[in-house]
Amino acid sequence: MNDSIPAAPSILLVGASRGLGRAMAEEFVQRGWDVVGTVRGRGRTPLHDLADRHPDQVTIEFADINESDQVAALRGRLADRRFDVLFVNAGITNRNPDETIAEIARQEFVQVMETNALSPMRTIETLDGLVTVPGLVGIMSSGQGSVSGNERGGHELYRGSKAALNMFMRSYAARHAGSARSFLLLAPGWIRTELGGPDAPFTLEQTIPDIVNCIIDKRGRPGLEYLDRKGKAVPW
Repeated sequence: MNDSIPAAPSILLVGASRGLGRAMAEEFVQRGWDVVGTVRGRGRTPLHDLADRHPDQVTIEFADINESDQVAALRGRLADRRFDVLFVNAGITNRNPDETIAEIARQEFVQVMETNALSPMRTIETLDGLVTVPGLVGIMSSGQGSVSGNERGGHELYRGSKAALNMFMRSYAARHAGSARSFLLLAPGWIRTELGGPDAPFTLEQTIPDIVNCIIDKRGRPGLEYLDRKGKAVPW
C-alpha cells in the first residue's frame, strides 16, 4: 500500500514581484500550490514578503524577460523541475497612452512591443519544456488586444502590442496543434494596479480569485482560448 502524499500542483509565474503577479502568487499559495515566481531586480519586492511567510511553497527566481540570456539561465536552473502551469505576466504602456501611433516615439514603440509581445513569446518558447503534459501555458493579455472589440480607439500602442501578442500566441498554438497541453490568453479586465491606475473599477481582491479560477479551470482543455477572468471567450 502506497501511503505517499501526492505532490502539490505547481506554477512557474513569470513576473510576480508586485501588483497582479504577486497577488496571483498569494492566491495560488492559499490554494495549496507551490509557486516559483520571478522578479527582475535584485532588490526586495512584495513577493519576498510572501516567500518569508510561506518558505515551503514560494521560491523566488531572477529573470528579466527582455534579456534572453537571463531567461535561458532560468531554464537551466529549473531544468530538473516540472510545472503544471507556466504563466507569463507582463505588460507596460507608453508614458502618454493617449498618443496616436503617429505621435509615439520610435524608442517607446519598440520598448512596449518588446515587453508586451516579443519577450513573453520568447519566454514561452524557452520555458515550455518545463511544463507537464498535460499542463497549461498561458500569458496575460488584455481585452484591449481584441481587434473586433476596438470600437472606441485610444491606447493605440498598448492595444497594438496586445493584439500582436494574441496573434503570436495563435501561431504558437498552431505549431503545437494536437498537443495535450492547454494554451491561454487571459484578459483580466481593468484592475487597480500600477498599470491600471487609480481609476480602474476593480480591485485585486475582487478579481484575483476569478483570474486564478480561470487558469485552473482551463487546465485539461487542450488548445488555445482567449478568455476573460470569468472564463468567457473574448472576441478576437
